[in-house]
Amino acid sequence: MKNILTFGLILISTFLVAQTENKSEIKMTSDYGSDNSEIRDILQFEGIEYLKLSFTGKNLADKSYHLSVKEIWNGKVKSDSTIMNSKTIKFEQFQKINDSVFNIKIISKLTNDNKLKMTFKFPRFSTSRKFDAIKSEDYSLRNVAEASGTEIKYGEKFYLLAYILPYEKDGAKYWCAVESSGKNIENWGKEFGIKHYLVFEMKFE
Repeated sequence: MKNILTFGLILISTFLVAQTENKSEIKMTSDYGSDNSEIRDILQFEGIEYLKLSFTGKNLADKSYHLSVKEIWNGKVKSDSTIMNSKTIKFEQFQKINDSVFNIKIISKLTNDNKLKMTFKFPRFSTSRKFDAIKSEDYSLRNVAEASGTEIKYGEKFYLLAYILPYEKDGAKYWCAVESSGKNIENWGKEFGIKHYLVFEMKFE
């Protein structure tokens, strides 16, 4: 009888731990480009990057979200600004996520006047920003959270995206070498001699 009770308590504890862990988890999936081959051709021709992100979590509903960006020039953070903080939205019904799934679309390109133009499309509205850039067609938008296997937790800021230039060596260009080099993202400029890049951070709380 004692063994049965002990086994029952273990099962209950395991179940409660699993439930707690599931509630604290936020899963993310991403998709680049379009399913339509003709649209993919147009995006490539125009130099447009189109990234779709989807966050899923049992406790995601009723949470706010904060997306910010750091502009890094010559290895130093020159600015740190907010793209969107849902807590500050004027209309209260837009301040919290209303579902267990939260989707963001990012559309970006380098303009003719050397600006990185980006549009962030949230479920019920969108916002656009322009950032100074160098004259280069080598900028690439990367999902660093996915590349590094980041565990996304409520109330904790995490690196989400990076808009980077490649590491150049012996006439070759390497984007993946930068992206997969580790979590010290704000040091990439010094480590790889990258003149400029953007780092995007996010937090759900």
